[in-house]
Amino acid sequence: MSPTCSENARSGARSMGNLAPTWQAALACAVLLAALVLPGQAAAQSVTLDMGGEDGSLAGRVVQLFLLVTLLSLAPGIAVMVTCFPFMVTVLSLLRQGIGLQQAPPNMLIVSLALFLTWFVMEPVFSEAWTTAVRPLVDGDIDPDQAFARGIAPFRAFMEGRVSIEAVETLIDAAPARAPLAPGEETPLSVLIPAFMLSELERGFEIGFMIFLPFLVIDLVVASVLMSMGMMMVPPVVVSLPLKLAFFVVADGWTLLAGALIRGYTA
Repeated sequence: MSPTCSENARSGARSMGNLAPTWQAALACAVLLAALVLPGQAAAQSVTLDMGGEDGSLAGRVVQLFLLVTLLSLAPGIAVMVTCFPFMVTVLSLLRQGIGLQQAPPNMLIVSLALFLTWFVMEPVFSEAWTTAVRPLVDGDIDPDQAFARGIAPFRAFMEGRVSIEAVETLIDAAPARAPLAPGEETPLSVLIPAFMLSELERGFEIGFMIFLPFLVIDLVVASVLMSMGMMMVPPVVVSLPLKLAFFVVADGWTLLAGALIRGYTA
C-alpha cells in the first residue's frame, strides 16, 4: 500500500472518531428535550367517555345495551316461535323421509319453502302488527311498551286459535309455583308460546303419519313382489324409490300438500 493511501485512511478514521461524540451528544439532547416536552403535552390531553348521559347511569346504559344485543340475536328465533313455521318445516321434513330421500330436496330448500309458506299464511297478522304497532312507534305516536302490547295482540290471537287446551293445562300443572288461570284470564306468553309450539309439532306429526301411509303401501307391495319372484338379494328400496317418486309427481304432490297446509290455517 502506498504512503498516500495510508495517510488518507488514517485521516478518515480520525474524522469519524471526531464525529461520533457529536452525534451522541445530539441524540442525548433530543431525548432530553422529548422527556421535557411530551409529558406536558400528554397532560394537556384528555379523553372523555360518557355512556350515562344526563338522566341515566353508566351501569344502566350497559345493561340496556346488553339486553338490546341479546334481543337482536334472538329476534329470528322468537319470530319463528309465534308463527306456523314449526308446523310447515316438520311436515315437509317428514315428507322427504317418507319418500325415502336423504338430501333431496336439501335442507336449505325445505327451510326456504317453509318460510315462504309461513309468510303467505301469516301475512294478515304481519300487516295488522305493522299497522297497529310498528308504524305508530316509528312515527313517535306511542312508546315501546304500548307498541309491544299492540304488536303481540295479533300473534296472541293467532296462537290462541291453534293452541291445544291440553298442552296449556299440562304446562300450567308442570309448574306448581304458577297460580292457576282464573276464568277469562289471558294465558301468559311464557305458557302460550311453548304450548303453541307443542301443538304445532303434534299436528305436524299427525299430517306426517298420513303422508307416510301411501309410501308405506308402495314399499310393502314392492317387497312382496320381489319376495314372490325370488329376488331376495335385490333391496326393495332400489325398486320402490322410483315408483314413489313417480307416484308423487303424477299426483302433483307438492301443490296438493302446500294447498292443504295453507287451507288448514284459513279454515
